[in-house]
Amino acid sequence: MSEFLQILNTTGFVNFTWGNVIMLLAGIVFVFLAIQKEFEPLLLLPIGFGIIVGNIPGMMEQGLGVVNEGSVLNYLYFGVNKGVYPALIFLGIGAMTDFSTLIANPKLILLGAAAQVGIFGTFIGAMLLGFNVLESASIGIIGGADGPTSIFLASKLAPHLIGSIALAAYSYMALVPVIQPPIMKLLTTPKERVIRMKPPRQVSKKEKIIFPVLAFIVTAVIAPGGAILLAMLFLGNILKESGVTERLAGTARTSLVDIVTILVGFTVGAKTTADVFLTKQSLGIFFLGAFAFAIATASGVLFAKFMNLFLKDKINPLIGNAGVSAVPACARVSQVIGQKYDPTNYLLMHAMAPNVAGVVGSAVAAGVLLGILGS
Repeated sequence: MSEFLQILNTTGFVNFTWGNVIMLLAGIVFVFLAIQKEFEPLLLLPIGFGIIVGNIPGMMEQGLGVVNEGSVLNYLYFGVNKGVYPALIFLGIGAMTDFSTLIANPKLILLGAAAQVGIFGTFIGAMLLGFNVLESASIGIIGGADGPTSIFLASKLAPHLIGSIALAAYSYMALVPVIQPPIMKLLTTPKERVIRMKPPRQVSKKEKIIFPVLAFIVTAVIAPGGAILLAMLFLGNILKESGVTERLAGTARTSLVDIVTILVGFTVGAKTTADVFLTKQSLGIFFLGAFAFAIATASGVLFAKFMNLFLKDKINPLIGNAGVSAVPACARVSQVIGQKYDPTNYLLMHAMAPNVAGVVGSAVAAGVLLGILGS
């Protein structure tokens, strides 16, 4: 019996809590949504499985958890904790991104800028809920719907909140097809939803090559704090557009970004243990994430309507949601909702302009906050 009890004490059963049960169920729900509902499975599946792994009782007691120095999970989490993975993800995003629509119709940059209202609205909301200024700035970036940028800023300003912030950011990025459509429908009229936009002009290869160089210089000068993210984004893009480094661009947008996405999702999920997440503070961050996405979506749509007051060639307000920088999920939502009202209206190419502008905008916003608060 004593030997049996000794063996039992090495298992997770003796350390099981209701918190573990709740988090294991949450991880299973994430996996279910990823597989059955196909809600951004590239994000939700590794996060969900990571939550399951991180909440197995006894792992931390045996020195195997993310927080245990020297464990495998701890080493894998290093890239999150030090902001390495976000920079590599931005390299991959840059190698995937086509800035043509944005170059052809630069006024759509304003929609990407308008959606960043969600960042500063959430920043204020976090302050009102009792978070300090550094924590509030880190939480606010969730409003940009940009997981890598959220991780990057939190690693500099509020490392103790990285797990909760990253989980909120990536969870709501995956739920973009659920969160955004009701807001878009509420804020637009049937007439606005069927507005047809003129096809964008053809952009030359020279413009595509010059753009990332000039865009990096301008944005990095404005927000030096976000220079590394911006540098990797525009480096990836010029690798793609130059025509002479296709192997590098191909690796960045496929193998590299896939590997880093797995590591980010899995380790962020594993960091979200019951004792960390099931707290008033973490649940507050999760609530603020939903608020941030709603504000950012509404701001983009409403600003498109405002622009139409002065434009001869009207903008379909349904692309305003794409100012939220979850690429290309938000642009796909614009397309899907637009085609519900006019199956022959193609908004995807137009929506990609504010979508990529939102990516740049969230990195700039993070750089500004880091410059003000990080010194």
